[in-house]
Amino acid sequence: MATTDLYDPNDFDRPSVTVDVVILTVVDAHLGVLVHRRPEDPYAGAWALPGGFVQLDETLEDAARRVLRVKGGLEDVWLEQLYTFGDLDRDPRTRVLSVSYMALVDVDRFRGSTAEDADTAVATIVEHDGDWQVTVDGTAAALAFDHERIVTTAVERLRGKLDWTPVGYQLLPDEFTLRDLQAVHEVVGGARLNKQSFRRRMLNSGELEDTGRLEEDVSHRPASFYRFVGGGAA
Repeated sequence: MATTDLYDPNDFDRPSVTVDVVILTVVDAHLGVLVHRRPEDPYAGAWALPGGFVQLDETLEDAARRVLRVKGGLEDVWLEQLYTFGDLDRDPRTRVLSVSYMALVDVDRFRGSTAEDADTAVATIVEHDGDWQVTVDGTAAALAFDHERIVTTAVERLRGKLDWTPVGYQLLPDEFTLRDLQAVHEVVGGARLNKQSFRRRMLNSGELEDTGRLEEDVSHRPASFYRFVGGGAA
């Protein structure tokens, strides 16, 4: 007897599964996250992370990359599975498990997203009384579902990875200055860094290559452009 003959899926309750993607960038000296205004209930009109239900014919990562493409206008970006959220009351419609992902994008690609419209925003993430708060146009935004918790988990994951992996380069364009690199580390880490010691550490890391190009049309001494060439896995 085939194993399938012993199993009737209708004998078991089956929760729905979604993916929610935290798409992070650094913009205007703050962490930014892509949010959409929900067009329908539940939480109609509220801001939420881009997400969607997992189709039966796709893997979790395929679903996450579909969400990135359709709702974020983004492809070929750094993506990592974050955490699975499964509180019983997290979705008022039915029992829904969310497998969350974190994506990192430099701000120019963020701003060039083909999915930008009136109901899409790059929200700012600020630290407030030990918690992370999402604001849209300077106003605190209560995200739908448990998406604030998902954002907090992503920020803490990113902060924890920053000093022992080269993940910070994913928030920069292909070529950048040491000033740009330090700004990313300060924004994500939430603390000012000593300029000389930071630059010495980065230049000695083996992760950088000088492109030979300098900044142009600047009022200060032009800085050199570098590119990331490896030195560890993100």
